[in-house]
Amino acid sequence: MGVSLGSSSAYGDDDDGAYKPIADINITPMVDVMLVLLIIFMVAAPLMVAGVPVDLPKTSAVRLGQTKKPMVVTLTPEGNLQVRDEFIPRTEIVSRLMAIKAAEGDTVVYVRADKKQAYGDVMEILGRVGEAGYGRVSLLAQPAGGPRPPAMPAQ
Repeated sequence: MGVSLGSSSAYGDDDDGAYKPIADINITPMVDVMLVLLIIFMVAAPLMVAGVPVDLPKTSAVRLGQTKKPMVVTLTPEGNLQVRDEFIPRTEIVSRLMAIKAAEGDTVVYVRADKKQAYGDVMEILGRVGEAGYGRVSLLAQPAGGPRPPAMPAQ
């Protein structure tokens, strides 16, 4: 906070306003600090994005994390149930999903259902997928106004 020296008397004989505080904020130091920080961030930001260039060694090991065929459970407009490319009865969905989980491990299950199907039927399928031991389930939907996707995700 700054003070204002009064000019009414040379020796401060006036008790009214010899020293009056200024109610204005001096923003010059704040602007200086902000400009220094801006320069620091402008210099440091490209280093954070690009990282340090290194020459990686070559290896003959196979890549980990090969892409798996997606687990898609589809409820058709006729009420038939399809797991990946195979039509199965509704009574066998839990055993079939458990067998796939044992063979391939835990993965995300994508559930697709025709919009003509009842909400209860879709919830039953979601319950069966959870009963089979899958914890991560996603519902697939058509984006509004977009073209229709293919029946199955391409590999």
